[in-house]
Amino acid sequence: MADVKQFLKDASVQVGSGGCAGFVEVCIMHPLDVVKTRLQLQSHMQKNSPQYYSGIFDCLIKMRRHEGIYSFWKGILPPMIAETPKRAVKFVSFEQYKKLFMFGSPTPTPLTFSLAGAFAGFNEACFVNPFEVVKVSLQSDKTKMRQSTWKTTRNIIASEGFGARGLYRGLSATIYRNIIFNGIYFGFYHSMKDKVTSSTKDPRIALLGKLGLGFTSGVLGSCMNIPFDVAKSRIQGPQPVSGSIKYKSAGQTIVLIVREEGWRALYKGLLPKVMRLGPGGAIMLVVYEHVHTYLTSVIN
Repeated sequence: MADVKQFLKDASVQVGSGGCAGFVEVCIMHPLDVVKTRLQLQSHMQKNSPQYYSGIFDCLIKMRRHEGIYSFWKGILPPMIAETPKRAVKFVSFEQYKKLFMFGSPTPTPLTFSLAGAFAGFNEACFVNPFEVVKVSLQSDKTKMRQSTWKTTRNIIASEGFGARGLYRGLSATIYRNIIFNGIYFGFYHSMKDKVTSSTKDPRIALLGKLGLGFTSGVLGSCMNIPFDVAKSRIQGPQPVSGSIKYKSAGQTIVLIVREEGWRALYKGLLPKVMRLGPGGAIMLVVYEHVHTYLTSVIN
């Protein structure tokens, strides 16, 4: 009974910490996520369009001009709704998998952190995919009208259902993306954290060290998983020809993009992704740890 109570206490702390961390990160960094999605959805065949984006600032300027300032936060409601349960799934799963992958070692190893992060990423992807489909649908809309999240969701369900062509389309790409990112993100950060913080007694320098590690972890994860992120955006976004499904699965989409646009197209949106998930990763892990420490002291 005592073990169950302790598990519930730990889970409550992880849910609260993860939810706060994710909420703060989304509110601050969402505009760059919109830009990333817009760049990833572009193909070379759209270069003559007046709304073709040549880069981050061109995208922001044209969005402001054609759609208004609020377009920077298009699609923010789905991640905000999903953020607390999503981060709860992510961090609670990570802590439980970490115990599983100790392999008899008295202390967790870099492999422990990486495997726990990868499996936590799998759980997170399965939970978050429907929210991602709605978010990408909203972010890809280039009209000035502000589309309702609920109406968009109902339209997707009514026309395509809940399955692989509806709210769960692009699931394989989301899973690969999240497994790679979280395996690197958690593996690198937790493997290096003690080495960085143990070299100083100044809490301000230790905080800077954690921020630097979180930033580096986010950048490394982003650089490694970007091809699957591009594939996810193509699958979940509007298809080039209405009524015809061009992008179907992660592998098929990646091969198709390379064949038609070259391998560099797999790295579309990398800069805004790094600009978001580098600082975002730092913000999230530091907020998580501080809230975790506070909640632990209050609950225990």
